[in-house]
Amino acid sequence: MQYAWFIWSFIILVIWAVVYLSLRSKESRKEMLVVSLWTSLLGITEPFFVPEYWNPPSLFDLAQKTGFDIESLLFAFGVGGLAVIIYERIFRVKHERVSAEEKHQPRHKFHLLALISAPIIFTLLLIFTDLNPIYSTFIALISGGLFTWYCRPDLKKKMIVSAVIFLGIYFVYFLTLIVIYPGYVEQAWNFSVISGTLVVGVPLEELMFAFGLGFLWSSVYEHIKWYKIKSV
Repeated sequence: MQYAWFIWSFIILVIWAVVYLSLRSKESRKEMLVVSLWTSLLGITEPFFVPEYWNPPSLFDLAQKTGFDIESLLFAFGVGGLAVIIYERIFRVKHERVSAEEKHQPRHKFHLLALISAPIIFTLLLIFTDLNPIYSTFIALISGGLFTWYCRPDLKKKMIVSAVIFLGIYFVYFLTLIVIYPGYVEQAWNFSVISGTLVVGVPLEELMFAFGLGFLWSSVYEHIKWYKIKSV
């Protein structure tokens, strides 16, 4: 099972590539690639989760020696791009610029705060509570999504639908790990400090993470770039 985490991360990259190549819009491809590149940086947060949440064998035993690993960067790259683009892959949409008049509406006073709310909440929970980092992550993702919803209610449909779709995709994707490496979940996840609840072998916390990521991350590109989406 030494290479399970690497192979699993590689699988998400294959899925990413298939989705990317299937996109017809250059704007959607740009959105997916840009968000993936930025999301990959979240892989450097892995020391917060190893071994507090899980402790997977990694390439060159990096996770055990340093807390960092190559697989986390690959995984973050893959899930970030998929979460942001899956709605546009299924539904035909186009991007339009938010008008200058719309930008001056009262709710947009919180534009920057909404964008940075998730990392702020995660950091505060990490410092001032004893919550496991995975729960802090989920709370931060949902809270950041709700702040975004307030600031950009026009994106709420994409956020909700993306959260549900990405949860489903992630669930099926996780099942590949269980099928290829039976017993890996029990070996790598630290069930003594989390709920220990499994949904068809998938840790409940992983599904919470998937829903939260799909909810917040699906809106991040439009929110930062001041885009709105229209059905075509």
